[in-house]
Amino acid sequence: PLYNITKNNVSFSDGDKFGGARNTSGGEWTSGAMVSQTAGLPLKNRLDNISGLDSMLSGAYTLGDILHDEGYNQMLMFGSDKAFGNRGAYYETHGDFQVYDYYTAIEKGKIDEDYFVWWGFEDSKLFEFAKEEITNLAKEDKPFNFTMLTSDTHAVDGYLEDQCPKLYDSQYFNTIHCSSMQVAEFVSWIQQQDFYDNTTIVLVGDHLTMQEDAYPEDTRRGVYNVFINSLVTKGDFNNRVFSTMDFYPTTLASLGVKIEGDRLALGTNLFSDKKTLMEEVGVKKFNKEMLKYSKFYMDTFYYS
Repeated sequence: PLYNITKNNVSFSDGDKFGGARNTSGGEWTSGAMVSQTAGLPLKNRLDNISGLDSMLSGAYTLGDILHDEGYNQMLMFGSDKAFGNRGAYYETHGDFQVYDYYTAIEKGKIDEDYFVWWGFEDSKLFEFAKEEITNLAKEDKPFNFTMLTSDTHAVDGYLEDQCPKLYDSQYFNTIHCSSMQVAEFVSWIQQQDFYDNTTIVLVGDHLTMQEDAYPEDTRRGVYNVFINSLVTKGDFNNRVFSTMDFYPTTLASLGVKIEGDRLALGTNLFSDKKTLMEEVGVKKFNKEMLKYSKFYMDTFYYS
């Protein structure tokens, strides 16, 4: 189902057919990937679960900051604890996001206090709750940014819900197929809503799977991406060398934002004719540079 969505929309590839973005140093896990894709920066220190942070990456100007300054209502939703990896703090301090997590669902009476599966609550509930919140956001007199994070396909083996078809011997591949179906249904629901004509949908993976032995070692894998109802539909979509950091300016460009120089932080607007940093210096050198210690980064972007 996800592949079928890419055929009718904009998707960037590292080959001449279906493909995706490269993982980068500092973006190979969920929190790092979310920072990479919305700030164009690596997350150079794995974060503990800390509550009550006043700031996180305070020197960064992110996708959330930009949309907040343009008057957007913003919400982040996932079925786990927002403190994990300090994801909640990052979004709350960069764009004033309302964060809807596992404990929010309990507070709203959506699940019982003792309900806990997988990371908190499963994706079928996530999509159900998301439809309710998006419907409410669309009724407001402001534009909105709704961001959500699925988790059923997380390693190890994923979480296979009872209603999911079992087409493969592998539970993990069954969870991937089921999640693909759920996402496609969710996209279809959005496209049937009154607000869709003025809404861009961006679907991206956060990072490559950590499931060991899921694929042969020589399999070329990339991070999934597709831009639906993008205001820009022209560009070089195939045979690109790009990272998840490039999704930061590319997402804004898909909304119609004009970016001087077509680069924000370390990310490049893939709709433009500007080469990405990976294309300029090569993948190995790019990742080597990301691993280097930076006093400026640690002094400027640390959290408190």
